Amino acid sequence: MDSPSTPLTLAPPPQERTTIRCTDPATGELLGEVPVMDGAEVQARLERARAAQLAWRETSFAQRRRVVRRILDHVLEHSDELCRMIARDAGKTLENAAVELWPVCEAMRWNLAHAEKALRPQKVSSGLLVHKSARVEYHPLGVIGVICPWNFPLQNVLAPAIPAIMAGNAALVKVSEWTSWSAARIQQIFDEALRAEGHSVDLVQLITGYGPTGAALVTSGVDKIVFTGSIGNGKRVLQASVDNLTPVILELGGKDPMIVCDDADLEQAVHNALVGTLTSAGQLCMAAERIYVFAAVHDEFVAMAARIVGQLRQGAPLGDQRVDVGAMTMPGQVDIVERLVDDAVARGARAIVGGKRSRAGQFFQPTILVDVDHSMAIMREETFGPVMAIMRVRDEHEAIALANDCAYGLSSSVFTRDHARGERIARQIVAGSTVINDFAMHYMAQDLPFGGVRGSGFGRLNGPEGLRGMCNVKAVVSDRLPFHNALKMYPVQPAAYDTARGVFKLLYSGSLVGRARGLVDIGRALLRRRR
Repeated sequence: MDSPSTPLTLAPPPQERTTIRCTDPATGELLGEVPVMDGAEVQARLERARAAQLAWRETSFAQRRRVVRRILDHVLEHSDELCRMIARDAGKTLENAAVELWPVCEAMRWNLAHAEKALRPQKVSSGLLVHKSARVEYHPLGVIGVICPWNFPLQNVLAPAIPAIMAGNAALVKVSEWTSWSAARIQQIFDEALRAEGHSVDLVQLITGYGPTGAALVTSGVDKIVFTGSIGNGKRVLQASVDNLTPVILELGGKDPMIVCDDADLEQAVHNALVGTLTSAGQLCMAAERIYVFAAVHDEFVAMAARIVGQLRQGAPLGDQRVDVGAMTMPGQVDIVERLVDDAVARGARAIVGGKRSRAGQFFQPTILVDVDHSMAIMREETFGPVMAIMRVRDEHEAIALANDCAYGLSSSVFTRDHARGERIARQIVAGSTVINDFAMHYMAQDLPFGGVRGSGFGRLNGPEGLRGMCNVKAVVSDRLPFHNALKMYPVQPAAYDTARGVFKLLYSGSLVGRARGLVDIGRALLRRRR
């Protein structure tokens, strides 16, 4: 899941800092310090990962499942501790931290149940080569490099690392400098599982540092990069990957539309909109950042949402008072949200709830904006904050046109009681996914691929496609029958060209007449060859 992030500086400037000071976004409390790893350290870790992967690639799926099962068991047994860790590192509520654990556990359950089948060699047709058999095999790539954003500290590590190791790879995971405090604890989860099953702890290594550390990972020679972050940094990663021709999966966030039709269940739609805009203080790539509501139900939708949002409590998640919405993880993100909201209000939008920074520190009020339109930056740039931007639309046609009027294309949602209408609208939205009458549930259906189009990037995570994306997809042809007559092309035989032309007509003509002409051409060519 994406986040706007600090620039990924690819030219290696001098390292001015040797440690990262980690603080609680909600309280400003110093949590500790972690080391800034330089390019030499990244290379050293890559060498250790390669050595570990040589042994790991020979393991059976049963052995790999035992490691992942231990990781899943650890997460379950220490869920309260891990949720509190996430809350302190990212500033989100315990309830939102628990939501982060849910897809993590589901991804591991899916891999335990389905990874072996998904990566099993697949027999395919050998076409005209009836004496041959053909199959597709899935071989580990080697070492997968992962660069994480800051919005989901645990999920952003485990979501790519688990399929990477299930496919037989090692993983080097560079965590965000804004959520580095949890890295040591997450590393411990992998270390304990690998060590308990007799495998090298070098197989999965977490890396800490600023932009130059991420740049060093991209150019280190890893076998694939999985990057989640902003469009700007995604472009930098892609450019840096060129020298080594390193393949890249880019998940670059979104500006996801939610369409609420005039026949929608409004209570269902409103509560899904709240989940889509306020979870993790709106800091998720699939956030419902553009809500298009049909005119007939617009006012009622807004009133229902305002009644709820106006009563929400915001504050430090681990304080004495229970809160509904936590802090913003990155300090600069509050400035971005404030700029977008202020710009919208200046252009005619109304903040009927919230609209301002709240408290001291990294908080922005849960906000409802109405009277927005596409001239406003908040309807075009990724907000990544707790803002519900609601636009009145006339009908289905206008809603679809506006939903597609965007540089991004990650996810989307549609609310209607009419099944055919929902399917029709979903087909027309340009996005990597559409959920009808729910929000973001495609991420829980782990058989489905996850990713986007346009500015949201390319490549897929999750499901069989995500697993196979961690592999060298290899084509293999072998003997089905002991037929070993050589295809003799050299020296060129008389009438060889005419024979080949006749064969093409015989095999591929769409009519009986055309095939007959092919037979005639072959016969004539053979006669000429005998003369």
